[in-house]
Amino acid sequence: MTARALPFPASGNLGDLIRPDAPRESVAVIDVSASGRRWSCAKLDAAAEGFAASLVRAPLATDARVAILAENCAEYLIAYMGTMRAGCVSVPVNQRLPPDTVRYILADCAAQLCIVDAACEALIPPALPRIMLRSPGAEVLDAPGAAAMPIKRRPPPQTGEILYTSGSTGRPKGVVLSHAGQLWALSVHLAATPMAGERSLIVAPLYHMNALFNVSVCLLNGIEVVLMPRFDAAAYLKAVARHRCTLLSGIPTMFALMARQRELLTRLDLSSVKAVTIGSAPLTEALVARVQEMFPQAAISNGYGTTEAGPSIFEDHPQGLPRPLLSLGYPLPDVEVRLAGGTGDAGVLQVRSPAMFTEYLNLPGVTGAKLHDGWYDTGDVMRRDRSGFYYFTGRADDMFVCGGENVYPGEIEKMLERHPAVLQAAVVAVPDEIKGEIPIAFVVLKERGVSPEELKRFALASGPAYSHPRAFVVVDELPVATTHKLDKRPLQAQALAAAKALKR
Repeated sequence: MTARALPFPASGNLGDLIRPDAPRESVAVIDVSASGRRWSCAKLDAAAEGFAASLVRAPLATDARVAILAENCAEYLIAYMGTMRAGCVSVPVNQRLPPDTVRYILADCAAQLCIVDAACEALIPPALPRIMLRSPGAEVLDAPGAAAMPIKRRPPPQTGEILYTSGSTGRPKGVVLSHAGQLWALSVHLAATPMAGERSLIVAPLYHMNALFNVSVCLLNGIEVVLMPRFDAAAYLKAVARHRCTLLSGIPTMFALMARQRELLTRLDLSSVKAVTIGSAPLTEALVARVQEMFPQAAISNGYGTTEAGPSIFEDHPQGLPRPLLSLGYPLPDVEVRLAGGTGDAGVLQVRSPAMFTEYLNLPGVTGAKLHDGWYDTGDVMRRDRSGFYYFTGRADDMFVCGGENVYPGEIEKMLERHPAVLQAAVVAVPDEIKGEIPIAFVVLKERGVSPEELKRFALASGPAYSHPRAFVVVDELPVATTHKLDKRPLQAQALAAAKALKR
């Protein structure tokens, strides 16, 4: 496999995300957390260069790990780019994790410096050197004279960044990513000329691949970034209307919460939105319909990617065939995919691509279990249709056996969300003496008055009898993790109680 050549950055450094042919005074970032402060391409580029210079003069050695622990803001991006320009490794950290987990990550990556905001400072060890965002002494992250302080660039190390997985099944794992691999992934989305007039709203946290990659794509393409510190459905919709955003991206939970803002939606002009990409979790036809209703002028697509194998895996069909509504797309030319452990057209997706991660930091056994001869086992169960389009079925580790049949919660959730009264659904498996395990469904309703009996009849009529939920629990909202993804762990106790009430 050969990576596509990027016309820039010629440095081969992932920190060089401001393209040289973008007008220098054009807007790069609108920082909502700073009352809408605007950063031009020139100012953002100079600030990143100035921060890099401060790290070189510090001095921090090549390959030193620099952690970033803060909410989304322009200074976060400056630190992210500047760290890598200095030849150091950027380590964005989820500041919403428990304090002991944050300290575990800082120790695991051997962080030598932490860029931190005031709200997160208490999370880091007292002895760890730090630079505080938006405080006296932090001018290094906002250096208007940085262009006059050139530094002699050090060749970047192989590793550009380390992103930690969410840790839903144990300690977070550090995914080691190279400059070359991530620049290849960006090359897939590179426009020939700056995309003037486009504006993208980014609210997903910058410690997550989804947000980091989307911001990087925008900066490399000259797309203005409207950066929000955190997600709130009403604030998000108002920002779309206020800034006339054209490009949106997010996960299903975010858009489901927006759809509940019915009164607000009637008052806002959202006609500027041209494209909506939804990814990082299963997508349903019902949600697509609701998103289309909110953004009637937008083309909606289903995205898929992984931190380990790259956010660029699928694209449009090479023969121009229209992409089916829920399809993830067709594999990119330089990405190899195969389906393992099932039939020829169904199984667990394995990927080999130029964007492949190097290793899980300090975990050789886990790396060996997931990465074989360059092939990464995603753990995601997929199916492939006759035209070569791929579809997400569920997580292999979410699958359970009910009465001898394999059941995927994601498939049940998609089916339930086709019911006109169901806004969201989550399915949890619990032990059962007769069936082994049975599904329990949690539903958020668009309208009250729908009985569990009606939902059960719908499930029996719409899917295999063995997979129908044995109980339905109506909730006001579903729990979400710090990445805004659905978090089923808090539902487990309620699911057990609902199963017990069945007196099976």
